[in-house]
Amino acid sequence: MERIDRLDWTLIQAFLSVVAEGSLSGAARALGVSQPTLGRQVKLMEEQLGIEVFHRQPKGLTLTPEGEALLPHARAMSEAASELATAAAGHDNSLNGTVRITASEFTAQYSLPPIIAQLRISYPDIQIELNSTDQSENLLFREADIALRMYRPTQLEIVTKKIGVLKLGFFAATSYLDRCGRPNTIEELMTHDLLGYDRSERFIRGAAKLGWQLSRSDFAFRCDAQNIHCEMIRAGVGIGIMSCPLGSSMPHVEELLPRFPVPGLELWLSTHEALRHTPKVAAVWKVLEEGLRPGLSQDASIPIMD
Repeated sequence: MERIDRLDWTLIQAFLSVVAEGSLSGAARALGVSQPTLGRQVKLMEEQLGIEVFHRQPKGLTLTPEGEALLPHARAMSEAASELATAAAGHDNSLNGTVRITASEFTAQYSLPPIIAQLRISYPDIQIELNSTDQSENLLFREADIALRMYRPTQLEIVTKKIGVLKLGFFAATSYLDRCGRPNTIEELMTHDLLGYDRSERFIRGAAKLGWQLSRSDFAFRCDAQNIHCEMIRAGVGIGIMSCPLGSSMPHVEELLPRFPVPGLELWLSTHEALRHTPKVAAVWKVLEEGLRPGLSQDASIPIMD
């Protein structure tokens, strides 16, 4: 058996990724390596440690008791490695290299393209990686350098700034309204084909605060991706909630009951405190803030959707 104190960090990463993804194929995709390569790394780790860390099953891999015992130590190593990388990045005084941004699929598709274009013009030596996901990436673990989130992060080592509130409203395609009629009251609107979420209960919770009792069965179309909602509204599927700046810019789409107080979404910029004032992160932060702010409201009286 090889010396354990020489265990390659790559093998620990492979182990943690398989635990997180539940399969070799999923872990390989997450790490950007081939499945056979990842399988060899896991096998090599087991050989070096002299134990089996996974049970091989038809539906994936599960931890053995020995693997369970190793997991907290492997996670501690991962956290320490992330802290080391963050500390080193905090001393990077260059205006070149890569800045990784994470944002929701909606923000990435509809808000960021012109801002990224401006970044390329202003800072051509900074490469941008954009992870378009509605899952929250961990800034403490350097899964992203800057996050755009629709809620305020609360971790102690994260620096945050509220950029504004994204106003939301009811929208529908002219084709749908010509076919089904234009509601003049909220009660009439509730009788139409509504677009709602699938697994998320955000819409239902927001409606309850306004006195509406809705359930999943009240929605004619359900999907958790907000960018899909926008395209379904444009296609004439029914009435849904969309950002007011985007809906107002779409031809053949109309806003309904514009004075109704639909709760908005706060938009926050976040980064690790060790990175906030490094030149490249500070430059990208500034361009993001200046590019996003015009499409957001600064009205503190707007109700906020949880």
